[in-house]
Amino acid sequence: MTNPRTADLSASISVFLIALPLSLGIALATGAPLQAGLVAAAVGGIVAARLGGAPLQVSGPAAGLTVVTAELIQRYGWRTTCAITVMAGVCQLGLAALRTARSALMVSPAIVHGMLAGIGVTIALAQLHIVLGGTPQSSAIDNVLGLPGQLADPHPAALAVSALTLVVLLGWPRLPGRAGALLRKIPPALAAVASATAMAALAGLALPRVDLPSWRSHALPELPEGPVLGLIAAVLTITLVGSVESLLSAVALDKLIASERGTERPPRADLDRELRGQGAANIVSGALGGLPVTGVAVRSVANVKSGAVSRRSSMMHGLWIVLAAALLVPVLDLIPLAALAALVMAVGVQMVNITHMRNVTRHREIVVYLTTVVAVVLGGVLEGVAIGIAVAVAVALHRLARTRITVTEEGDGHRVHARGQLTFLAVPRLSRELSQIPPRGHVVIELDGSFMDHAAYETLHDWQESHVAHGGAVEIAGRSGLRPGENQPNGAGRGAHQCCRPWTPWQNHCDQQLAEPSPEDRPVRGAERLASGISAFQRDTAPHVRGELARLAREGQQPSQLFLTCADSRLVTSMITSSGPGDLFTVRNVGNLVPLPGVESGDDSVAAAIEYAVDVLKVDSITVCGHSGCGAMQALLNASPEMPDTPLGRWLRHGRPSLERMASRHHPWARIAGRLPADAVEQLCLTNVVQQLEHLRAHESVARRLAEGTLELHGMYFHVGEAQAYLLSEGRDFFDCRVFDSVVPAERSQSPAPAHA
Repeated sequence: MTNPRTADLSASISVFLIALPLSLGIALATGAPLQAGLVAAAVGGIVAARLGGAPLQVSGPAAGLTVVTAELIQRYGWRTTCAITVMAGVCQLGLAALRTARSALMVSPAIVHGMLAGIGVTIALAQLHIVLGGTPQSSAIDNVLGLPGQLADPHPAALAVSALTLVVLLGWPRLPGRAGALLRKIPPALAAVASATAMAALAGLALPRVDLPSWRSHALPELPEGPVLGLIAAVLTITLVGSVESLLSAVALDKLIASERGTERPPRADLDRELRGQGAANIVSGALGGLPVTGVAVRSVANVKSGAVSRRSSMMHGLWIVLAAALLVPVLDLIPLAALAALVMAVGVQMVNITHMRNVTRHREIVVYLTTVVAVVLGGVLEGVAIGIAVAVAVALHRLARTRITVTEEGDGHRVHARGQLTFLAVPRLSRELSQIPPRGHVVIELDGSFMDHAAYETLHDWQESHVAHGGAVEIAGRSGLRPGENQPNGAGRGAHQCCRPWTPWQNHCDQQLAEPSPEDRPVRGAERLASGISAFQRDTAPHVRGELARLAREGQQPSQLFLTCADSRLVTSMITSSGPGDLFTVRNVGNLVPLPGVESGDDSVAAAIEYAVDVLKVDSITVCGHSGCGAMQALLNASPEMPDTPLGRWLRHGRPSLERMASRHHPWARIAGRLPADAVEQLCLTNVVQQLEHLRAHESVARRLAEGTLELHGMYFHVGEAQAYLLSEGRDFFDCRVFDSVVPAERSQSPAPAHA
């Protein structure tokens, strides 16, 4: 096993080699003194890493703040910009004290990605002028208008140096062979700048180069001068952009670490502490004459990929920056500015991420994304984000208000299909369509939405009562239906029971209107109920899923995870995980048990399913799901030391290790959402999930994939009486079952939730 200190040292050197040229390039792009980039890199590495809440995040000057900082320098001057950075840091400390870090995550990803893409476009346009040997203008529009003249009269030496920088930067990760594998250990950014510097020096090219003046003349902040509202807007812009970029980077880094390292990983980011660390770093950086500091995704990813295990890696990288700024000034002064401009231009282009565009397109938010990009490029970051938020709100309201209501004739009745959310905005349309239905007919109202407000409910309910009173019949189907617990009026619904929709065909305990059948009638009633359920599926559900099932039939199943749970009839796996066809490869047995390989009376069916899921289907994760009131766990608690020699008794012997674990003092007791279990049965249900996860690790195929880092194991507990799912996450001295609310961000739990959970 690698020594943690050695791993951190190695990672810190890799990050330092990436951060050094990028810090100089970002300082160049903003128009700040080049030392300011080194100051921010050193402070971000030491202060933010020491005080922040994301142990492996690397902070420093970032491209996301380049445009904002450049505008402030042009408007207020460099020393006032340093003071604005200090005040932004104070604001971040205040937000951290109010514990508002997670509020930054409520901003739509389309707005955040659009903001970064707009900043990237602005950076690339400005740096392109330096690449061609010219000088960038003050705005993106001026840079576009001046580009034809710059292209007509390029500077050959600057263009040659920039071209070499870009070729090496893009080609370095693709070097073939063993020699290429060794060379690829050098960061591409460093290799590109070093190659361009060597060529410029050997060829004797006359180019503007890095000029680091004496640190004795380094500019420090001064009291801000200018319009108060303008200064407040500047502080808020630095605070907003820096905080959002840092927190999103920390969340993304948590996901990367979870996928790379499995259980051997540092604790998840404390976002409020991370915001506090960023605030302290900005105060120190601004006070020392440095650029604004934020979490940097590129360096953070490199830190994780290089094997860093603690915050020491980032802190040592900051120390190397300090040493380089003190000892390597003659070497740094050889770097051509065109090489740094080409490097930063490439970073700007990469900020327009195609994957992000595909994601927002899939979620139908491309309008928000493109509007934010254009607004940031044309108007600035703060204005662009404000416009993006306004468009996102308008899109959300449009979706909420957009409801399609159609009425079609079917045989001797009518079908009303309402697609979308039924709110007061849809009431006039709903009332108009319902009024056109003739009385005394049978009407099926199909609600294809997840929300119905009081106004829409009253309209629908009043019309239903009136229609039934005039001799008609009404059946309500779909997601919404009537309010839970309300029975339909006589004649309304052909025997359907609203209290249990949409699971009505299988809920015989909801049927309160029918008398208890005699024993000889039960098989017939069961067959009728089954046939009725099949009929309802063919009529209501099959038309909606037929296309997806046809695709799965053609392409084969590709489930994301193996879901192993109890055979209890109260557990509907697709319901509690909101999954659909092809999502889960499900194995069910009494007690959600995983027999250890090679034990007597082993059940090869479970082992075979595990092997098939892991080796053939290549699932990404395995979830073991227990539940409250498990009859198997109750039987284990009440059983005699010698289990009866029956199929059930032999099977329950596989649960004995769970009993032993619960009784052992060497294992922590499970807690559920911070409380102790209600009774011994619930304690055993929770302990059993933990124990079966241990059994899973004993299977050869699972152990191999875990060692490769390509498989994750999760524990889950479903409280039947509360209709509440809990995800088991390993704490410092116990297993804490964290509750899932109606909407839970992925970063809230220690482990990713099951597919679609």
